[in-house]
Amino acid sequence: MTKKIDFYFDFISPYSFLAHKKIISSNVRNKFNYKAILLGGLHNLGGITAPAFNERKMKNMKNDCNLIAKKSKIDFVWNDKFPINSLYLMRGYLFVNSDKKDKYFNLCFDAYWKNNEDISKEENIKNILSKCEIKPNDFKKGIEDQKIKNELKDLTNIAFQNDVFGAPTFVVNNNLFWGQDRLEYALDELNN
Repeated sequence: MTKKIDFYFDFISPYSFLAHKKIISSNVRNKFNYKAILLGGLHNLGGITAPAFNERKMKNMKNDCNLIAKKSKIDFVWNDKFPINSLYLMRGYLFVNSDKKDKYFNLCFDAYWKNNEDISKEENIKNILSKCEIKPNDFKKGIEDQKIKNELKDLTNIAFQNDVFGAPTFVVNNNLFWGQDRLEYALDELNN
């Protein structure tokens, strides 16, 4: 079995979006296990106030994301509806069949961080599901399934127990690398 980097993400995280785009543009997607977490839940476990709720951090975060996107040539728009509750979208990632998971993932991220859509709105979610050929009723049942609810909660708790405190976080060889700017360090560690 090939060793991979665990990539902890949440659709609510602009830095996770930027990291994912760097992974795709570097053609190294096959070196990553994408691990869904609920960032708000992780912050609650750690007693962390998210930057979205601190005016100065928020201002810096917007500027920072725009600089990173420009330098990395990534299409990026700060979403007018930031932050949203990503609970259903993250459960959705766990529910969606593996053959549609990448498409769902990319459509959710692009809708939010590229197209400035409010992906917490039902009509926008339905549009994503339609493009993935997923029936909205099946999706709704799936994200309300206790198994899916427990899986997201467990993944978030396990991440917290392993000292993950934000997204994106990369873990390889029991070493934690936090932030999109640590992607190269995680890749270097993988190759050691």
